[in-house]
Amino acid sequence: MVKKGIQYVVVDAFTAQPFKGNPAAVCFLEDDAAAPAGDGRWMQSVAVEFNLSQTAFFSRDSSCAADATTPRFHLRWFTPVTEVALCGHATLATAHFLFTSVLAERHGVVEFATKSGVLTAKKVPAPEAEEQGKLFIELDFPMSDYVGCDPADELPSIPETLNGAPVVSVHKSVATNDFIVELSSGKEVADVLPNIEEIRKCAGRGVIVTAPAPAGSGYDFFTRFFCPKFGIDEDPVCGSAHCVLAPYWGGKLGKQKLIAFQVSPRSGALYLELDVANQRVRIQGEAVTVMAGTLFA
Repeated sequence: MVKKGIQYVVVDAFTAQPFKGNPAAVCFLEDDAAAPAGDGRWMQSVAVEFNLSQTAFFSRDSSCAADATTPRFHLRWFTPVTEVALCGHATLATAHFLFTSVLAERHGVVEFATKSGVLTAKKVPAPEAEEQGKLFIELDFPMSDYVGCDPADELPSIPETLNGAPVVSVHKSVATNDFIVELSSGKEVADVLPNIEEIRKCAGRGVIVTAPAPAGSGYDFFTRFFCPKFGIDEDPVCGSAHCVLAPYWGGKLGKQKLIAFQVSPRSGALYLELDVANQRVRIQGEAVTVMAGTLFA
């Protein structure tokens, strides 16, 4: 039983508009004695209570000096079903909370110790001239390779799963085991009516559906992500999926910098930059806090 109230916020990530993007609950474990960092069962129960695609828990790294130039925090992520090794939107949400409500203005970079190693988040200038002055945050994430695969062996009934949309190719993320199903147009991605039960049967973690963005849209590619095995029928905007989509589309389009649009009902934009030499993907986006409160359970 937690005896001291724990501060939390709900942040919509990869958007500047409330009730758009991807919502994440972020819990600040200031007192590790109240909610031990190792108590995964308690964290999972809290994630079930919030029932969002991700709930993040962070606490200060006691080995890092309080006045360090780059503060470091421990960070974990939970879906309503399980803990995950990497989450983009909940990391962006946590960094947004830190930069706007916890850290001093002088802090422009923060580090997170996670199951995927040390990840950084930093304040950056807005990528578009008309957005200057807004708080944009850049995440430094590991890049994922992808391989071709035979969907007949591992992904049953693609036409049924995707409401009959014609498939250009199917690949698989090496890091997450997600299927990458390319369609011929962004409109087809937007119009997909997924068979969630069919997707639940696939051998991988989930199914990423993607295609080139329509001409004149201002984006390079559209995406949707379905992950019912993790309790997320459709993830509104998935940062970690773009760790493989960035090199996938970067290679196809011959670009190092790309703008992605996740065309879910909530939708959100991601600004991507490939660092092939270091096998990293830099992901930029905005966020907005929509709720704050205290957790007592």
